Amino acid sequence: MNILVVKMSAIGDVIHTLPAANALRKHFPDAHITWLVEETACGIVESHEAVDRVLILKRRCWLKGLLSPCWLENLTSIFHFVKEIRDTTYDVVIDFQGLLKSAAIVGLCRTKRSMGYNKTREFSFMVLSDRMPPFDMDKHAILRYSNLIKYLGVNSSEIKFNVPFGDKERSDIRSMLRQKGWHKQSIIAMSPVAKWLTKLWDVDKFCWLADRLIEELGVFVVFTGSDTDKKEVAKIISRMRHPCTDFSGQTDLKHLAALYEECKCLVSTDTGPMHLAAAVGTRVVALFGPTAPWRTGPFGEGHEVLRVDLSCSPCFKKKCDRGDCMRDISVEQVFGSVARILRTR
Repeated sequence: MNILVVKMSAIGDVIHTLPAANALRKHFPDAHITWLVEETACGIVESHEAVDRVLILKRRCWLKGLLSPCWLENLTSIFHFVKEIRDTTYDVVIDFQGLLKSAAIVGLCRTKRSMGYNKTREFSFMVLSDRMPPFDMDKHAILRYSNLIKYLGVNSSEIKFNVPFGDKERSDIRSMLRQKGWHKQSIIAMSPVAKWLTKLWDVDKFCWLADRLIEELGVFVVFTGSDTDKKEVAKIISRMRHPCTDFSGQTDLKHLAALYEECKCLVSTDTGPMHLAAAVGTRVVALFGPTAPWRTGPFGEGHEVLRVDLSCSPCFKKKCDRGDCMRDISVEQVFGSVARILRTR
């Protein structure tokens, strides 16, 4: 049996789909499972025990390349990708994404059965042969994806992520930590950057929080983020009174997972690293403003979600003139949550 999983992005969404992939593997142990994913999240899927083959969609690279002098090279790359996606006849294609970009992929596939939810955005459901009843959007995304495969007869009540990293990544991270001055203190990680401006917490508050954690709890603070986050992280660290460690741009997703596993807690805005930490069993203090934690909050026990109960939240807006929902979360609240997690652990 050949199965194609279509879940391209973002990092958090791909992590949320891992339990469904594990359930598919358990139910169809002899199936050949292919996963189609975009470059930014491929590290979560590559070498995963539930997946036999990974197809990487270089969508952003191609879009930029078609307007560059290397347009012919990019066109050739697109052509080879289409050949690759069509070199297998799939018994079923599962569209977990439910967007126009995933519908385009499903339309390219050689399959008689394609399934996903009905009435999804951008009319993506129109290409599906099997349209499942819409799922309650106010339930967590993990439950939404796991529910979809029930229509294949798969029991997906067990939530397992099995993020693909191991002893090598653990050893690498411990070596990096020692080089940065770690002496076995409790590690608190912070992921301060998000793609939406409305999800950001004040830079000075991250400074004050980190300094207070170091002063009062004696922890080792590390900041994480992508290469593009380095400037923002450097701004926070430059305003601190105490030394801390910057891991931004220094880890791929597997090494980031290993780093979070070493941490007692992650303080994070609503972003992909928050879900990665939760997936490896690290407790999260999650700062929520314009989005809904009951839909996309850290999944599992022991996490603390901080949000302000405003009539306009969640609004799911990427721009806002007020920003009260994030601004009104205090340093005291976040410090208290971290302290509670340290005590319970």
